Amino acid sequence: MKVVELTESTWPLAESLFSTSKTVEWCFCTWFMQTNKEMDTNDNRDVLRERLGSPIGLLAVDGDEAVGWVAVAPRASYSRLARSKVTAAVSDDIDGVWSVTCFYVQRLARRQGVTGLLLDAAVEHAAAAGARSIEGYPIDTEGRKLQAGELYHGRLTMFLDAGFKLVERRGTRRALVSRAL
Repeated sequence: MKVVELTESTWPLAESLFSTSKTVEWCFCTWFMQTNKEMDTNDNRDVLRERLGSPIGLLAVDGDEAVGWVAVAPRASYSRLARSKVTAAVSDDIDGVWSVTCFYVQRLARRQGVTGLLLDAAVEHAAAAGARSIEGYPIDTEGRKLQAGELYHGRLTMFLDAGFKLVERRGTRRALVSRAL
């Protein structure tokens, strides 16, 4: 399995992967880039495609098929992050801060380490692009049984195992984590 950046040449892989879930196909991983009104009125596929050429995310590819996705880009490119208590910045200085906002793994590829592979690749990708830190907004699953659709932010334990530090708990189930690069 390899991880590749979402570009014009890998766009068909993303389209194919996102079509495996009605929710993901509707959102096209643009939730954190838009307001609610924009999400409901825009063609979200076009919104994501228009951002090609800028950092957007990475695809896990097995053979000739994308089986997973991670959205990773500079924090400033996600307008919704500043409007949420869960994802609010801890400092006004967000220059050089990148964010991991979403994961999606195709049903048949789950429980095979794809999300961890994508998180490691996201850290490497952000570091190579000059980021000074990378953060995430995972869910704390301890003591809870959750459905796959609730895990698109990633699990807190996965981030901690990948070298992220817990910055702050955000409510009973969510956290802000960060890793210096």
